[in-house]
Amino acid sequence: MRYDSVILRSSCYLKFAVLADTHIPHRARALPQRAYDIIEKTDAIIHAGDITSVEFLDELAKLKPLHAVLGNNDFNIDVPKTLNLEIEGIKIAVVHETGSKEGRARRLSRRFPNARVVVFGHSHIPLNEEVDGLLLFNPGSATDRRRQPQHTMGILTIAGGQVLAEIVPLD
Repeated sequence: MRYDSVILRSSCYLKFAVLADTHIPHRARALPQRAYDIIEKTDAIIHAGDITSVEFLDELAKLKPLHAVLGNNDFNIDVPKTLNLEIEGIKIAVVHETGSKEGRARRLSRRFPNARVVVFGHSHIPLNEEVDGLLLFNPGSATDRRRQPQHTMGILTIAGGQVLAEIVPLD
């Protein structure tokens, strides 16, 4: 099964459910129901790694077109380490780990010079921040909040050459 399916085109907007660090089945058996409800209302899913099971990856791919990258806890999962997507003219890079938050925007600008958005995971810390025209977007974790106050996921909406990014609490 391929996990980098073709994006659907829309004349109005495209909406993406954004996940990372789900660690299913190691941290949870499934996503919270609210996450599934959000996914149902989107056009596609982006997963920024630490999926941890082919079964869960297959489940997501059956729900919506799926774009996923490898996380540091993903073994025997056939997805790339990075993805470069172009959706309605917006270039989106997807990667799991970005290193220290110190200098992150500079590093990612060099690594993905044409990207307008970089979606990443690893820290389980939600981040929705624009730095010098580059949107840094970490959806947090829907299943393993660690020291965060809530479980979260993200939504990216692309319309008319613009990007709207939202962190959505699931608790």
